[in-house]
Amino acid sequence: MFAKSFRVKSNTVIKGSDRRKLKADISAAFPSLTADELSELIPNKEELNVVKIYAHKGDAVILYVLHKNPLFFELEKRLYPTVYLLWMYPALLPTFRTWAPVIQKLIGGADLMLPGVVVPPSGLPDVKKGACCAVTVVSNRAPVAVGTAAISSEEMHSLGMKGRGVAVLHTYMDHLWAFGDKSGPPSVPDEDCGEEMSEEECDVPEEAEEKEDEILEKPSEDQWCPDASACSGIEELSVAEQEEEKEIMDALLLQCFLHALKSKVKKSELPLLTSTFLRNHMFACCPSGKQIDLKKSSYKKLSKFLQTMQQQHNLVRVKELAKGVESIVEVDWKNRELRSFSLPEEKDVEASPVQDGGRGEIPYNPPEITTLYSVSARLEPLFLDANKRKGATMHAAEVRSIITEYVKRNELVAVNNKNYVTIDPTLCDCLLEKSEYQEIECLKWDDLFTRTLGRMQECYQVVHPGQAPITKKGHIEPIDISVASRGSNKKVTLVKNLEAYGVDPAAVAAALQHRVQASSVLQPVPGARDRVSVQIQGNQIHQVGSLLLDHYQIPRKYIQGLDKAPKGGKKK
Repeated sequence: MFAKSFRVKSNTVIKGSDRRKLKADISAAFPSLTADELSELIPNKEELNVVKIYAHKGDAVILYVLHKNPLFFELEKRLYPTVYLLWMYPALLPTFRTWAPVIQKLIGGADLMLPGVVVPPSGLPDVKKGACCAVTVVSNRAPVAVGTAAISSEEMHSLGMKGRGVAVLHTYMDHLWAFGDKSGPPSVPDEDCGEEMSEEECDVPEEAEEKEDEILEKPSEDQWCPDASACSGIEELSVAEQEEEKEIMDALLLQCFLHALKSKVKKSELPLLTSTFLRNHMFACCPSGKQIDLKKSSYKKLSKFLQTMQQQHNLVRVKELAKGVESIVEVDWKNRELRSFSLPEEKDVEASPVQDGGRGEIPYNPPEITTLYSVSARLEPLFLDANKRKGATMHAAEVRSIITEYVKRNELVAVNNKNYVTIDPTLCDCLLEKSEYQEIECLKWDDLFTRTLGRMQECYQVVHPGQAPITKKGHIEPIDISVASRGSNKKVTLVKNLEAYGVDPAAVAAALQHRVQASSVLQPVPGARDRVSVQIQGNQIHQVGSLLLDHYQIPRKYIQGLDKAPKGGKKK
């Protein structure tokens, strides 16, 4: 679940009532913990943070963080311990043992297969299907993975120890582990690895032992374990699945590519931006129920895929017409592979949605744009207790929460008037000017928050549906609409910075051309890589504004130049 990076939604200090509820929930989920151990995990006076995140597949997860380390994560209202907690209490969960080289596969996102489980003399732990359990390596009881039992221990025996054993959720060295202090597992001697087991049973053979460090640092094709079939069952399944996934995606890409060339692209459209070709044509040709994902293919990037289509298939010719902007400049319509390609039946292809103005464009969902604030060097002392270092970003509400907690924790609310906050040395250094040091002893709450936000670096975060969030410093550059003159006093309308909002300039150009029946062109923006501007004849600000506001649902505050539209929307 945490093999890939996740997005942090919020990070706040837990409230007193929530702290008590959490302690009760932990006690119910893990009844073996004593009252003293619960108090150690959920101390009354020490800061405990609640971090809400979205995993890379969109799952909402809640982390409970103490002393910078996540101790528990909550998924679908169920609590799971992290490896940091299990290193404190190794016997908290039933455990399955495996060989060290297998751990690298688990870190990469694989589940623990039963052929890779080492059965101790005492037998497998008694678990039911779905029970929370841990994974350890031979000779060390410190858990390195957490998950749920795929089947009961009885079924494991009845199936001859074949199939999936543990559905892994979290491992040592994954992104959840990296959210903490990144410490390594302690050495906890394995009680079963003693007199009851022979040296041959307890140790990895010399060949594997010599490669163990290399295996753990970098996956190798020749990884193996004492029982070759035990580890190969995991390794081959994982590699086979990955290769099969690549082959399926490669075939889908080729099908959509040929379909798009044969039925969507017209000679008059060339040269055609490669990004436009992917969005407007290939996506539209994707069969229902399937989705193009270049990262899951062997090509990884669109440019590499098109390069293969050019060099090995001789289907197209791609050229960089502007720096960093590639276009398809030629299509070999007589290519044997293209001519022999049979178009799928219409029912198997997702119909291109009819949109307001632009024909053949994939559905557009406006991005979520959020203002964030970054901790500056001057304000860092004020945020240290909340584990926020220089450069950490957060929402204004989180800033207010941290400042409020700081004031209350240090008992700075004015005794005579609770609307004021007493200035302590830290607040003085962070928020006051030198000329105010001797003059100001208290600040109103609103003034306190305003000064704090005013001294932080303003940032913004753009989240497009289904994509990783993009965070940048400063203010997001608005979409700029302007009118310029081009010889003989002819006017043209220019639209810039559409890409920042996930809007395809080619789609906008086509939509405007259809609306106003005037020619439009795309021009590279000087000094800006992978950015183009839309140019259309006449003063079309009214039409551009209508398209962006009504169809693309871009908030008016992010569009600059609407005030220059002619009255009544008439062209000049």
